[in-house]
Amino acid sequence: MSKITVTTIAGATSGADANKVKIESGDDLVVSTDKLFVDASTDLIGIGTTSPATATGGGIDIHRNGGSSVRIDDTTNSVTGELQVYSAGLNLATVTNHNLVLSTNNSAKMIIDGSGRVTMPSQPCFSATATTTNIPLTTQTTITLSSERFDVGGNLANNTFTAPVSGKYLFTFMFYFSNLDAGHTTLDTHIKTSNKQYQMTWRPSVFMNSDGNFSASGSVIADMDTNDTCYFTTYVSGGAAQTDIHGDSQVSGCLLL
Repeated sequence: MSKITVTTIAGATSGADANKVKIESGDDLVVSTDKLFVDASTDLIGIGTTSPATATGGGIDIHRNGGSSVRIDDTTNSVTGELQVYSAGLNLATVTNHNLVLSTNNSAKMIIDGSGRVTMPSQPCFSATATTTNIPLTTQTTITLSSERFDVGGNLANNTFTAPVSGKYLFTFMFYFSNLDAGHTTLDTHIKTSNKQYQMTWRPSVFMNSDGNFSASGSVIADMDTNDTCYFTTYVSGGAAQTDIHGDSQVSGCLLL
């Protein structure tokens, strides 16, 4: 191997290769044995290795005993971030006291602040007012969702939530029954998903001496596939069709994982 010692390498000053330092096609670039290695045959770059390899078939492979890291600095705003690999695993971190932001489609989807608090502004979630008047007897009645407090992702329509992705979803309800007929032998509430119905049952004729008000609440974690639906229903039997679900009632739901 030949060795040339130089103090300055300058590119051409004119023509197609002006202001470039060029290594001919097919030749590898090696700096100090393995400090920097560019493999011309695979388009891989190795730092600390002359045998770079990546799972996706291209890119940069960094080797260093005791761990490796890539550091990025914004000197104007004093922000430093690192991608680190060491004995504990892979760590994506802000070294300075700044948020760690994960984005897709150039929009923030997960934000972790300096205290470790996590927000996911695009996570599907909804809350709506529930109301129904004069619940009919012996009929499973869909509860009307009259107004939305919020609906992240726009997945609630026509009293029904449609799952945008597969996952585990939490659904809750708080129903304030007014003018509840003490003669009802059955009062049911249901959370109905495409995969299963979740039911709670009471017998007002046993615990009520006269017509009045009654509050019921419940929740479930349900498995849902993409485009599965969830809605809320109620059922009464016995007595008269006079029971209402007051407008102070609420339902809600969100994607957990």
